[in-house]
Amino acid sequence: MQKPLAGLNGSNIVRELVAGVTLLAIAIPLNIGYAQIAGLPPTAGLYALIVPTILYALIVSSRQLVASPDAAAAALVASSIGGLAVAGSADYATLALAQAILCGGMFLLLAFFRLGFLANFLSKPILVGFVGGLALDILVSQIAKMLGVTIDSGGEFVDKVVGLVSGIGTTNLISLAISVISVIVLLLGKRFAAAVPWALVVLVVATLVVVIAHLDAAGVSVLGAVPAGPPALTWPIIDWKTWLLLVPSAIALTLVTTAEGLLVSRSFGEKRDYPTSPNRDLLAFGVANVAAGASGSFAVGSSTSRTAAMDSAGSRTQLPSLVLAVGTLLLLLFGTALLADIPSPAIGAIVGVAVLPLLGIRDFIALWRADRFEFAIGAVCFLVTLFVGSIPGIVVAFVLALINLAKRAANPAIDVLGSDDDPQSSLLEDAPVGSVTAPGVIVVRMAAPLFFANGTVFSDAVKRAITAAPDGSVQHLVIDMEGVTDVDVTAAEAFESMTQWLDDNDVTLGFSRLRPPVADRMRHLGILGDQQVYATNRSAIGALTETR
Repeated sequence: MQKPLAGLNGSNIVRELVAGVTLLAIAIPLNIGYAQIAGLPPTAGLYALIVPTILYALIVSSRQLVASPDAAAAALVASSIGGLAVAGSADYATLALAQAILCGGMFLLLAFFRLGFLANFLSKPILVGFVGGLALDILVSQIAKMLGVTIDSGGEFVDKVVGLVSGIGTTNLISLAISVISVIVLLLGKRFAAAVPWALVVLVVATLVVVIAHLDAAGVSVLGAVPAGPPALTWPIIDWKTWLLLVPSAIALTLVTTAEGLLVSRSFGEKRDYPTSPNRDLLAFGVANVAAGASGSFAVGSSTSRTAAMDSAGSRTQLPSLVLAVGTLLLLLFGTALLADIPSPAIGAIVGVAVLPLLGIRDFIALWRADRFEFAIGAVCFLVTLFVGSIPGIVVAFVLALINLAKRAANPAIDVLGSDDDPQSSLLEDAPVGSVTAPGVIVVRMAAPLFFANGTVFSDAVKRAITAAPDGSVQHLVIDMEGVTDVDVTAAEAFESMTQWLDDNDVTLGFSRLRPPVADRMRHLGILGDQQVYATNRSAIGALTETR
């Protein structure tokens, strides 16, 4: 088992500490903004950087993955809890704590039962669509903040757009100026000096301008007083029915975080040549989320952008996360007065620029060019998430994933092989083929498990291959089973019907390259009797052509 802070040594400790300071500069302004997106006080975002971050860093197998609430998770929290309580109320905060604890419990169950593979059902088109829908919803709220326009940030997307458009006339020009300058600095800074923590620079300069010029008196909204002190141990007290109401959103948060977190963890592990353990990472997410719910925060996931920033800074350990936790604690103990005058337009600009890549515009373009059906999956998921809600969005995502899976599984590669095992012709076409492998012998291969979605497809393809050959020219059928890893009951029935058809047409049946577990399964289902089983296709062809 990998030790905590693996990879840390005397030669890199200074670099890791400097990276931790950089992470602190990035995380503080973003987490304040994400807490506001979630409808929670700024402290909820900051508390996530202390106990949950420490526990996560000490447990996770990844040496670089940074755990934190992110924009998509914050939006999901707001959209799922917004219908149960008023944003900003004590009940709302309690529900956010309970939701985080539920997420933690689900992560722990996934780790215990090794069910992380379930997140694989969230394919790239689904994630792009789901996260893109949440990102656009966030962006509308942040644009309103940047303009100084008041809208119901907890409302539906259409209501937010209507509120923003109708409130354009109340735009605060000073807020707009702060926002425009902030966006320009963030975008240009990222392009020409990415190593500089521009979000912190924008936050500090904008706050100084507001304080010196007393711009709050001119209508510029500021963050307001932030309670000082460390996070306190707490536990949400709600009835069991309310716990149940939070389960769907907790499932959605867990699955999205699992899919993204494990993918990022594995990719950076492979990039930097160190091992990762998916189940240990799930355990770390579980402990971090329970800690978040018990210390006044909300659901914690993985931060791809911060992980990439740490990688660029040369960090290869979890020490920066510990530096982040200590720095945030010191800020809450001694520096909360510095946060009170942070202008909301600057926060809106920082969060808005951060979520822009989440819209997935480039990803949608790539999907359109690569596969129109997968583009349609992403687009539908995007629209449902945006106009119906995040929970329906994740449900639709899974339904679309299953449809996509069934579509591909129902159309496996089925080929007539030549004597050299290369495909001669595909049986996916409806048109007759007329190919044989050798005189009197036809070898057919399917590169997929035989199950309910493709059993009849395979049977029909075999019949089509035999009937397309000249009358009476095929006396032997050999099925290459190398790509068949399983057979289910429905496919077995279709297979049995095909066997009867072969008998009626005086065609013998044999198998080649049959896996022992699949052979046992076929015997159990009663579809493997006295048929000849060959080690290779060549041995089958040789044996059968000699009998002619």
